[in-house]
Amino acid sequence: VHVVLKLWKSGFSLDSGELRSYQDPSNAQFLDDIRRGEVPAELRRLARGGQVNLDMEDHRDEEYVKPKSVFRAFTGEGQKLGSTAPQVMGTSSPAQQAENEAKASSAIAIDESEPVTNIQIRLADGGRLVQKFNHHHRIRDVRLFIVDARPAMAASSFVLMTTFPNKELTDENQTLKDANLLNAVIVQRL
Repeated sequence: VHVVLKLWKSGFSLDSGELRSYQDPSNAQFLDDIRRGEVPAELRRLARGGQVNLDMEDHRDEEYVKPKSVFRAFTGEGQKLGSTAPQVMGTSSPAQQAENEAKASSAIAIDESEPVTNIQIRLADGGRLVQKFNHHHRIRDVRLFIVDARPAMAASSFVLMTTFPNKELTDENQTLKDANLLNAVIVQRL
């Protein structure tokens, strides 16, 4: 640790610190150690057992002038508070994921004689699913499809939302046609 002790007319300062009075009893031990040629305990603690280099500057014929503070840009470290694609625990391999998606897709019974729509689902983990549904399928069927395609999401609670204008799909008994979700994009939010 390198410290500069500056002696002023009415006190002393360490580096660019505040003026400490010669008359203050709490500074007496510090000054006694300096007079004996020893490193004060305060500075030894500052060095945490390391080496202390103490330089002295004599300004005893001058009044203490508080040094102008020097601008220092942020030198700490940042912490990431969130993510656009949160980690979902228990994610599987790409082959397992493809198998789960195929199984989930085959579980949706599509009646080709009825009107069909494609629904794109943007998942909270950053993935994307596209699935055919009949107009009479319900929002609950979309939720079950997501859970079948990504079994790790069964344990987490999530909501389904429309894109612009953003609206949470709360009535899961509503049909895709009634909810105006034909050929739409549905977003999953954890």
